Amino acid sequence: MSTDLAPLAEALRERLSVIADHDHRDRDAASHLQRLMNVAARIDACVSELPADRLDARLQHFLEGRSYDKALAWIEGAS
Repeated sequence: MSTDLAPLAEALRERLSVIADHDHRDRDAASHLQRLMNVAARIDACVSELPADRLDARLQHFLEGRSYDKALAWIEGAS
């Protein structure tokens, strides 16, 4: 994986972890939603820092469509 994509991959993995945390969601829905919003902002920040002119077209398509599971799979497959 390119070092440019490492922070994005980490944020995408964190997103999956937050989504999978059903105990937290059931215990404190507002806090869980805030965690999701925070990681979404982090993903957006990572994407905005990527050089769009050097970004693979397929990855760019996944990111623009917010197909984050596919984006992560692409990143992990590119390593």
